[in-house]
Amino acid sequence: MKCFFPVLSCLAVLGVASAQRQVAVQEGPLYRTEGSHITIWCNVSGYQEPSEQNFQWSIYLPSAPEREVQIVSTMDSSFPYAIYTQRVRSGKIYVERVQGNSALLHITDLQARDAGEYECHTPNTEDRYFGSYSAKMNLVVIPDSLQTTAIPQTLHKVEQDPLELTCEVATETFQHSHLSVAWLRQRGGEEPVEVISLSRDFVLHSSSEYAQRQSLGEVRLDKLGSTTFRLTVFHLQPSDQGEFYCEAAEWIQDPDGSWYAMTRKRSEGTVVNIQPTDNEFTVRLETEKRLYTVGDPVEFKCILEAQNIPDRYFAVSWAFNSSLIASMGPNAVPVLNSEFTHREAKGQLKVAKESDSVFVLKIYHLRQEDSGKYNCRVTEREKTVTGEFIDKESKRPKNIPIIVLPITDNWVVKVPQHHQILPQGHLESSISVEVASNASVILEGENLHFSCSIRTAGRPQGRFSVIWQLVDRQNRRSNIMWLDRDGTMQPGASYWERSSFGGVQMEQVQPNSFSLGIFNSRKEDEGQYECHVTEWVRAVDGEWQIVGERRASTPISITALEMGFAVTAISRTPGVTYSDSFDLQCIIKPHYPARVPVSVTWRFQPVGTVEFHDLVTFTRDGGVQWGDRSSSFRTRTAIEKAESSNNVRLSISRASDTEAGKYQCVAELWRRNYNNTWTRLAERTSNLLEIRVLQPVTKLQVSKSKRTLTLVENRPIQLNCSVKSQTSQNSHFAVLWYVHKPSDADGKLILKTTHNSAFEYGTYAEEEGLRARLQFERHVSGGLFSLTVQRAEVSDSGSYYCHVEEWLLSPNYAWYKLAEEVSGRTEVTVKQPDSRLKLSQAQGNLSVLETRQVQLECVVLNRTSAASQLMVEWFVWKPNHPERETVARLSREATFHYGEQAARNNLKGRLHVESPSSGVYRLFIQNVAVQDSGTYSCRVEEWLPSPSGLWYKRAEDTAGQTAVTVMRPDAALQVDTVVPNATVSEKAAFQLDCSIVSRSSQDSRFAVSWYSLRTKAGGKRGSPDLDEQEEEEGEEGEEEDLMERTALLSVGLDAVFGPEGGPWEGRLRFQRLSPLLYRLTVLQASPRDTGNYSCRVEEWLPSPQKEWYRLTEEESAPIGIHVLDASSTLQSIICSNDALFYFVFFYPFPIFGILIITILLVRFKSRNSSKNSDGKNGVPLLWIKEPHLNYSPTCLEPPVLSIHPGAID
Repeated sequence: MKCFFPVLSCLAVLGVASAQRQVAVQEGPLYRTEGSHITIWCNVSGYQEPSEQNFQWSIYLPSAPEREVQIVSTMDSSFPYAIYTQRVRSGKIYVERVQGNSALLHITDLQARDAGEYECHTPNTEDRYFGSYSAKMNLVVIPDSLQTTAIPQTLHKVEQDPLELTCEVATETFQHSHLSVAWLRQRGGEEPVEVISLSRDFVLHSSSEYAQRQSLGEVRLDKLGSTTFRLTVFHLQPSDQGEFYCEAAEWIQDPDGSWYAMTRKRSEGTVVNIQPTDNEFTVRLETEKRLYTVGDPVEFKCILEAQNIPDRYFAVSWAFNSSLIASMGPNAVPVLNSEFTHREAKGQLKVAKESDSVFVLKIYHLRQEDSGKYNCRVTEREKTVTGEFIDKESKRPKNIPIIVLPITDNWVVKVPQHHQILPQGHLESSISVEVASNASVILEGENLHFSCSIRTAGRPQGRFSVIWQLVDRQNRRSNIMWLDRDGTMQPGASYWERSSFGGVQMEQVQPNSFSLGIFNSRKEDEGQYECHVTEWVRAVDGEWQIVGERRASTPISITALEMGFAVTAISRTPGVTYSDSFDLQCIIKPHYPARVPVSVTWRFQPVGTVEFHDLVTFTRDGGVQWGDRSSSFRTRTAIEKAESSNNVRLSISRASDTEAGKYQCVAELWRRNYNNTWTRLAERTSNLLEIRVLQPVTKLQVSKSKRTLTLVENRPIQLNCSVKSQTSQNSHFAVLWYVHKPSDADGKLILKTTHNSAFEYGTYAEEEGLRARLQFERHVSGGLFSLTVQRAEVSDSGSYYCHVEEWLLSPNYAWYKLAEEVSGRTEVTVKQPDSRLKLSQAQGNLSVLETRQVQLECVVLNRTSAASQLMVEWFVWKPNHPERETVARLSREATFHYGEQAARNNLKGRLHVESPSSGVYRLFIQNVAVQDSGTYSCRVEEWLPSPSGLWYKRAEDTAGQTAVTVMRPDAALQVDTVVPNATVSEKAAFQLDCSIVSRSSQDSRFAVSWYSLRTKAGGKRGSPDLDEQEEEEGEEGEEEDLMERTALLSVGLDAVFGPEGGPWEGRLRFQRLSPLLYRLTVLQASPRDTGNYSCRVEEWLPSPQKEWYRLTEEESAPIGIHVLDASSTLQSIICSNDALFYFVFFYPFPIFGILIITILLVRFKSRNSSKNSDGKNGVPLLWIKEPHLNYSPTCLEPPVLSIHPGAID
């Protein structure tokens, strides 16, 4: 992988350029699963116009991180590369505009090849570039390993049956993720309804349709082990019919802290068919008639018609003119409103349950204001597992109106005060009276029956009038009932009302027999009952006269009901254990007959309180009435009254601490009055019974073993808490996880899992940000709990332990803590990984010419972790400078920075870095200069990510040193003259050529100067002869100070001409015939120009800083120039003309040589061609080379043809 860093990006990193336009993209890395739908947002700000910006998305694949692959654009349909064209056209990849400056990249079906670095680019819409125009983020595509499985099946259930379904949810994702699981029900084309769900934060939730049933425990979701989730619906309803399936989602936390559902899976469904029971019911309201008179009784019957009534629960309410009279729940205890409670206490009204299907409202004495409409309402109720009731269907019949008429006839009975007695001598009565009773001693409340028999000696002579009287113990006489001779019956004044209710009745059984009945006797009915009979006869005048009268009596003794009335409470189990049963008996003495009502109330004083409250009352009419604070007792308490006695037994099952306390029995003795009202005769309170309800003896044992755990950060900390024994198989456990640090006095709470599997994070988890790193698991065995701290940090070191609380479900369905115990400690030490960073220590020496490239390699031989990031820094020691200076730095984010040395030596723009393979970093210094020489080395810092996402420096190392020497090129400049010595005539032109034979560099430039060389005054003048001139060159070093140089012309490396020499001013012409050949022509030659000339060449090279420096200089050999006077001889004329000179002195010699060779060849061919004559006996074959010509450059002597040794082979 190579990383090139342009100068502009480096300046931006260093803050040299300030951005106006700003592009922001969603923070990465994002982890998404294959096949999922991903969106990545991109925003741009800081621009001027237009309001709607365009967006272009590209990707840099891991296989080619420096190559841009275009995906989609909002402005160019041809923007995508071929690999993405089809997906863009089909709409699987598209850009959604959110606003003018904001867009979302959608990839609907994510593929593994979509992983890489995404870049959002916004094209410039202004006249200049100012700011940032793109932003990048990383996307990691991981396999979708979430599996959600359930057994597809079809179940046939009956209403009220329980339902249990299980679902397996598992994932193999290596990243830290959370799971959420939900059970849903779907019917036909309806929207799915959430039954219950467990969120990613371990919170249970139900939809509104199931929320109440979940709160009552009717719907549960339990996690069994690490992968099994069980749904339980205890009492199915017809509305539960449908397809049940579970849906799981895998969540991951993005870098911005938000949670994202990477994938969702649903299981196969289970079709549940529910056969409803016949729960329909009807209600009828009946009464005998609709018209009544004041004082008449009336009875209303609310008749329920349904199936399986004993197994169902119904509540009944009575209403009068739409106002509530009374209500009665499934426990058959009536609750009356304030207006009718008073009448019920007087016995004028009764609300009762006659049977399972008949509910009765009785009004014993109607009032005129009782006229109106009466009705009842029946509501079916469902009993939950906690004993609470839920209202279901409700029905009511039509209203029944009644009319109550007032009494209009008032009657008065006159009781005779005396009787007229016939005088002596008239007819005498012969009757005798005998009184008999059914008993002489009775119990109060029993009925008295008296008979009064009249006997006559002969035939009765007239009629009888009978008066029944009572003489009490104070000898007070009162008339009970009177029957006159006409058969009219009248009660006595004190018995008038009683008689009107039928409490006293008198009847003529036979003409001479009369009976008296006293019903529901009272104590004040005790005394002497007397029957007073008067015989009447009609006189002559037709008036009735008394013949005589007789009396008879009988004593009656009545025992008061309250005599000997006592109550005692007993129990055989004063101490019980949770869930056991105990009985309380209230024994009432004496034994009363069934007609004597006794109400019994059990009162209860809970432990820790000072007041009793009524628990339950067995009313005088056999009903059961629960107290206001007895809700916890109702479902677990049975009250029973013995048939043979008034003893009441209270049986309490599944005892809990709420039933512990003191119990007391209160009995009330009641008497029914003649007018059907009730009078409480006596009240007795029993002794106190203290019932102690003890919790079970705990068997909780938690493993106390200690262990030591040492691990490297970023690894998970696995903590186990093992329950070795428990009190009950139904025990639930609350587990509190603590950590103790040496600096803390006490342990700090990390996490608490309650007995009902709810999670509560402790303060330590909140302060240290552990919430996202904690994972709790309860194993299938039930007694092993695990807490995993993901991505452990060094700060997580400490002593860990668990605090286990054992919870049991009390009989009243309330959880209570039975015991608690602390486990052994696990000493956890989290350390940073051992540093294994190692760099190559190879030393090196490197010599390089200026303007070349230097490569400095930094090799990481080993590193601590493959996930680490490296910071690479190159530095240099300069000669005579003890401190090292930073050349460049490659940050761990792969951002390139120049060092101070780069700014000082103009290294910016000449440095770049590449990494051809992992762990190999190369720094290239381009166009090196001499000042770049020094000793180079690199330093590497290794940074590791902490579990919290922060990076820290773990190690650093320095590589071996490389000495770099930058040299200038070796001087290779050579100058030669092309034109030989020359003789020119006056006024002619001569040329001074300066030829560069070799150069040091192709980039070099030349400065050329021509000089005239003359001997200084008094010095030795040079001879114009060539031999003498060569001798002068040999002695040039010695005589250089005797030579006088006069510059003709100088041309700089930048082609700028210097001033012309004085004698030659205006006569010079410069030519550059080729890059290496320069010519200076001197016009209008004069004899003064005769002399030696040379050219001096300076070679200049560019430095890496683009500055020119002189590398070397070289001077050519002298060129002799002789200028003839105009009065020259023939010899000078010939010599001055080149063509004439060659024709006279040079061309004859080659012709002569050719002629000689031709003669020799002819002679050679004419010889005998004998084998032995080819050079052995004859003259050897001669090959004549081109003769060497020596001539005088001054043309003062004729040319000489000479053959040098070796010229003939």
